[in-house]
Amino acid sequence: MKTLVQCDFDGTVTEEDASFFILDAFAQGDWRRLLREYKEHRISVGEFNTKAFAMVKDDKPTLLEALKGKVKVRTGLHELVNYCLKKGFRFVIVSNGLDFYIKAVLKDLGLENIEVHAAQASFHPEGMKVQYVGPDGERLEDGFKEAYIKSFLKLGYGVIYMGNGDSDVAPAKYAHHVFATGELLAYCRENNLKYKPFENFIDVVRDIDLL
Repeated sequence: MKTLVQCDFDGTVTEEDASFFILDAFAQGDWRRLLREYKEHRISVGEFNTKAFAMVKDDKPTLLEALKGKVKVRTGLHELVNYCLKKGFRFVIVSNGLDFYIKAVLKDLGLENIEVHAAQASFHPEGMKVQYVGPDGERLEDGFKEAYIKSFLKLGYGVIYMGNGDSDVAPAKYAHHVFATGELLAYCRENNLKYKPFENFIDVVRDIDLL
């Protein structure tokens, strides 16, 4: 079976959520109220990002300049990407975060060729517009990560999933193997979902080799 590694970005590739930094610095409104609503499962992650980033009225260069040097990437990302290349695994980042900063962070790391599926952002003086487009080209309101893992499974891939958050729980249930940290790790432990914990990607490379 051919193998695909589906990896989240914020809190998984990065140690902290880059989108939260942008919202703290630039959102003109109470975006954390929306975050609470999302955490309480009253709105979807897509609705949270769409409404929260609508509060950001600055342009793309301003946001990227502010983000420089603020994003810490988990140890071993290059090793994981190189390992996947060597093994012939397809490595894909699927994130509810925004494509513009994910691609900028990866470019700064010399990893601009990584396949990325994330929210599409456009910049306007009245506020950013964010939309999610699924693997079929249709706009999605929710279930972005699940849509992608289902599409990969239909293509015949065995999927190794890596994530850290509440939005990783649903897609992780479809995966053949799960690497978990943060909220996803807590969920896996509480619900007896099969998983491997990780702190960095060196751990992941070692454990994939043992699968």
